[in-house]
Amino acid sequence: MLKNYFKIALRNLKKHKFYAFINILGLSVGVAVCMIISLFVINELSYDTGFKDADRIYRVKSEIIFGGNHWNMVLAPAPLAAALPENFPEIESAVHFRTRGSYLVKRVDENIKEQDVVWASKDFFKVFEIPMIEGNPDRVLAEPNTMAISESAAKKYFPNEAALGQSLILDNNQNFRITGVYEDIPKNSHFHFDFLLSAEGLGEAQRVAWLSNNFQTYFKLRENAGPDELVAKLPSLIKTNVEPEIRQVFGDGSTLETLISNGGKFEFDIQPLLDIHLKSDLMGEFEPNFNITYIYLFVAVALFILVIACINFMNLSTARSANRAKEVGIRKVMGSFRSHLIRQFLMESILLSCISFLIAMPLVSLLLPFFNELAGRELAVPFFHSGFYGILLLGAIGTGLMAGIYPAFFLSGFKPISILKGKVSMGMKSGLIRSSLVVFQFTVSIILIIATISVFNQLNYIQNKKIGFNKEQIITIDDMYALGAQVETFKREVLANSMMESGTITGFLPVSNTWRSDTPWWAEGKDPKQSENLVSLQNWTVDYDYISTLGMNIVAGRDFSIQYPSDSNAVILNETAVKNFGFDGDPIGKKIFMMSDSEELDLEDLQGRTVIGVVENFHFESLKENIGPVMIFPDKKPSGIASFRFHSSDTEQVITFIESKWKELAPGQPFTYSFLDDRFGNMYASEIRLGRVFATFAAFAIIIACLGLFALTAFTAEQRTKEIGIRKVLGSSVRSIVFLLSKEFTKLVVLAFLIASPIAWWAMNLWLEDYQFKIQLGWQVFLSAGVFAAVIALLTISFQSIKAATSNPVNSLKSE
Repeated sequence: MLKNYFKIALRNLKKHKFYAFINILGLSVGVAVCMIISLFVINELSYDTGFKDADRIYRVKSEIIFGGNHWNMVLAPAPLAAALPENFPEIESAVHFRTRGSYLVKRVDENIKEQDVVWASKDFFKVFEIPMIEGNPDRVLAEPNTMAISESAAKKYFPNEAALGQSLILDNNQNFRITGVYEDIPKNSHFHFDFLLSAEGLGEAQRVAWLSNNFQTYFKLRENAGPDELVAKLPSLIKTNVEPEIRQVFGDGSTLETLISNGGKFEFDIQPLLDIHLKSDLMGEFEPNFNITYIYLFVAVALFILVIACINFMNLSTARSANRAKEVGIRKVMGSFRSHLIRQFLMESILLSCISFLIAMPLVSLLLPFFNELAGRELAVPFFHSGFYGILLLGAIGTGLMAGIYPAFFLSGFKPISILKGKVSMGMKSGLIRSSLVVFQFTVSIILIIATISVFNQLNYIQNKKIGFNKEQIITIDDMYALGAQVETFKREVLANSMMESGTITGFLPVSNTWRSDTPWWAEGKDPKQSENLVSLQNWTVDYDYISTLGMNIVAGRDFSIQYPSDSNAVILNETAVKNFGFDGDPIGKKIFMMSDSEELDLEDLQGRTVIGVVENFHFESLKENIGPVMIFPDKKPSGIASFRFHSSDTEQVITFIESKWKELAPGQPFTYSFLDDRFGNMYASEIRLGRVFATFAAFAIIIACLGLFALTAFTAEQRTKEIGIRKVLGSSVRSIVFLLSKEFTKLVVLAFLIASPIAWWAMNLWLEDYQFKIQLGWQVFLSAGVFAAVIALLTISFQSIKAATSNPVNSLKSE
């Protein structure tokens, strides 16, 4: 019987090649897209699962409100890692990390710039039990000036020889002995380090201060220990260790309670390791994480695209019911049960689904590199995984059942008497469910189109918004410390070229992944012992050409000038800082003091810094954040990054010239450059990827929906061939016939637009809530999406409609 079902199914597919082709093409594309998204989702959900006992590892996070600022961050005090297992027996071990940017690494002569470098405490391998290739994990980071390196780093610097016991030189002056080599950290981890430097080599002040939050802290719970009970104990740890330092700074009467009563906050909480990649976006993350909301969204999109493809099969199967009606009637008269017919029709849909899955596989291989580039991942089809083909088979059967279940019951439900009397309804008018499914297809497509337009509009807004500085035509050169005493010489010789306009040297730039330093200050005349008088703000040390090179706007006072020796103790504030200090009247000439100075007994002897200017607010973090307070003051020995504004249109010539000067003054040191506008754009790389992915999904959804619409239009025109012929004989124009065939489908697209618009408006406003600076969703966005969908649908419909309208009526009526 099964063999018979298979033969009939194959015969029907051969008989109706056009509709089989439309169904298989749409379903193949839908399955391919669904498989790619599934690979992506599985990869994202697998982050950090490669670590042993990952379910028992947690990270500490901090929430601090102080000095007018509110921080939610992964950074915590250095002593916390040692204090956790000492104070809480349920904690097995703990480790902390300290990042300090990139390092120049060399074995003998040639430096290589390395990004994946971190300082780590000695219990790293007790928390993260990464297999060791060389060395003892219990002793590997126990001494200062020692390091562990990854297997990849060992092969890179010590090819064909053992790395254990050898040394590497960092930043030309720090010698580290290698005490361990570990297996590479899995790619699907939220951090990646090739060099672990022993935190025992950090300064004592950095390791004992409880009010300084610079370290990421992780710990492993003992088996069967409860995280909730631990969280309840953390406030006592803060009171025991943080409160004495608060008293030291603010006076003996200061407590955590007084800090809280003045609107402050100092709290610790914990995050499961397995939640970090998808549920954390805090200050101080090692790498950009993904968002669990996007996972839900991508899963929904994958299912919707697959459902859209299945709807094509449902619609064509039910629309062509008249063609199968006599077959059903005769089979029933000859004794077939309804269950036999249902199995027959399901066999056809499963066969079609299996063919689609087979075609989808090469499509996935073809599209996956493109998707990897869009999403910034390295996904691969698991062809050699034992369970992969079993999952494919189940997916093919499941998809076939989903697509065929409704047509099977619909077609098998025909009554033989009605069929043989010719009372089977045909065409679109008899298909309320069919119309509803078309509306659903275009509703999903229009939502994706609106989402794509909205994401790109927000990105365009970000790129063109007035951000308080001019990011164009600025080239940045990293690692100025590699020049040693030649920094000013390098700047002077570069600026001597006529292509250059101005230049500045500092690590503090208004883009991510550059230096940051945050310290509380207070204004002259206010008591620093009262925490409400402190303003926590960014402290940026720059050279005298910083403001002019970056094109910032001084709104009050003046810029720094070498003509004024007193400017060595001057400061320029941004507008937010001026507001937070609450100066009485004009801020120019007022003095501010740093909190650490308040430890002096005689506050009257403090020199402080004098405000000489106010700079217009500028964005220095993502537009998701409000503009925080910033103070800028001169640095006697600037370092970090050189930024040069150039006016030449020949960018390659500019790069070549600067590189030649670099090689003259820093031979053997790597030359690393970028452009400030690119650095700014990198802050929104995830949004750019999201926009491209949405655009791709929207394109696939609309293509699959239009395939179904194309086939339905063709079938409707086929069923109304004689009607069209009669209308033409009676004088109907081609335009009127095209309108007749198109209007019903056009109404469905318009209805889909009316349903999609409020859903898309709600969803995109929810997405935009993450941004402090954002677009307003105007009616133009929705109209553009609706018009685009309507035009695509009309073009699809018109092809078949015009073909039917221009056919010779003699051919359709000659048999009458």
